[in-house]
Amino acid sequence: MISKKGAIWLSVIVSQGLFAALIPIWIKLFTYLHQVVMLVVWFGLTIFIFYLVFMITKNTITIPRCVLTIALLIYTCCLLVLLFFRPSDQEYQSYNLVPFKTISFYFSGKVSFLIAFYNLAANVLLFIPYGIYATISAKKKRISKLKRIASPIIAIAFIEILQFITKKGSLDIDDLILNVFGVYLGYELPGITRIIQY
Repeated sequence: MISKKGAIWLSVIVSQGLFAALIPIWIKLFTYLHQVVMLVVWFGLTIFIFYLVFMITKNTITIPRCVLTIALLIYTCCLLVLLFFRPSDQEYQSYNLVPFKTISFYFSGKVSFLIAFYNLAANVLLFIPYGIYATISAKKKRISKLKRIASPIIAIAFIEILQFITKKGSLDIDDLILNVFGVYLGYELPGITRIIQY
């Protein structure tokens, strides 16, 4: 069995190696996204690999709650930059209120695979950390099921509307569906409360 120290080293080597190997793909994303996408993707990939390694090796890691909170706040700031600051002063005025219309479009093959994959996967994966944080926090205090269901819907809907008002993003019901699904996935990741302790 791999020790905790071994699991940490394995996680670092695999996550940073994978990130470095995929740098050409991340660079392509710069053409229509803010450069902070590199930091957001790095953070998400690192957390995901740490989770997988610690789950497989049955190790736990203790992280002070203040560190978790600060990390999530920094991640949130980076994500907001990604959502509201587009290169070349891009402006958006479109909206879609028909569920699964945009998702179907990305599956239609009418856009490049990279753009379709990024838009679908990122809309889910980038919101998983919020579900993880909420699940870990719920260990210490009771949070009602209604609040766990409604809070991400309200928060993400607010961001979608704000993007549309400021013309920094389109208002899309599919983005809401995918983002909320990401948070809910974070709630359901197996073993997360065993792996991360504070």
